[in-house]
Amino acid sequence: MLKIYLSLIFMVIMWSFSFIVVDFGIEFIPPLSLALYRFIVASIGFILIDLFLCIKKKKNHEENSNVSENFKIIKNNWPSLIIASLSGVSLFFLSQYIAIQLIGPSLPALFVCLLAPIIISILALIFFKEKLTKIKILGFIIATLGAFLLVSGGDIKTIMPNSPNFLGYILALITPILWAIYSTITKKLIKSSSNIKINKYISYFGLVELFIFVLIYNEFEIFLLNFLNIIVFLCALYLGIGCYVIGYYIWQYSQNKLKSLKVASFLYIEPFLTLIFSFILARHETILIGNILGGIIVLIAVILINYK
Repeated sequence: MLKIYLSLIFMVIMWSFSFIVVDFGIEFIPPLSLALYRFIVASIGFILIDLFLCIKKKKNHEENSNVSENFKIIKNNWPSLIIASLSGVSLFFLSQYIAIQLIGPSLPALFVCLLAPIIISILALIFFKEKLTKIKILGFIIATLGAFLLVSGGDIKTIMPNSPNFLGYILALITPILWAIYSTITKKLIKSSSNIKINKYISYFGLVELFIFVLIYNEFEIFLLNFLNIIVFLCALYLGIGCYVIGYYIWQYSQNKLKSLKVASFLYIEPFLTLIFSFILARHETILIGNILGGIIVLIAVILINYK
């Protein structure tokens, strides 16, 4: 059990710094193209893992059975895999990266890490039949107040359509919803297969989706021009191998071993670490005291919701 908790702490530190890496990477390349680079690297990582496993086994009949098993997993779960790839890869990172570009790294981190556990809790009540107690209801009420402060900073004008940061706020708000959907779907998927295989297929589906988005948004030329950009490559390497291949493996493995709410609780410290990294590295921000206060209130609410 200690190994799982230590792995989750390592994952949270990696994910916390990923917002800073994205904020740095989009200075050189558009958000969508950076996301595509990330999943090219992640997909190559999974291919190398498969090759390593094949070489290790050294038996053709085992390789053939694996191919058959892989096809069976895709065939039986392709609707869920597509929804998971959209909510956890293509649409998620498209929304998150553009939000980081518009309003800086800390607010998107606060939104996804503190609001996602609330939404995951609601979905857990619906799909996993977790009990709704009086203290959970109180937690949801407090979370509503905290969410308003977190999003608006205490000033309703900041989230009005005429606000200069309106699009950034909306995109940042979409990410916790997408993440909650992804977490709920993958929690069911990993019951029928290993989490590394599920991550692999989600990465492949997400790669195709992101490539289509790059073509739609006419970024393919920009993508090719930055193919040998060492800064972009290092950012993609950190985001693809560190945060996705390793980070998502830890997330899904932990969800399979622990209750979804307990795993989600490790996300609470992520935005505050991102905020510290952001201030240390002097990244641009639009964060207000009210946003931080709202984040603390939401954190208290989530603790209440998870209280036994």
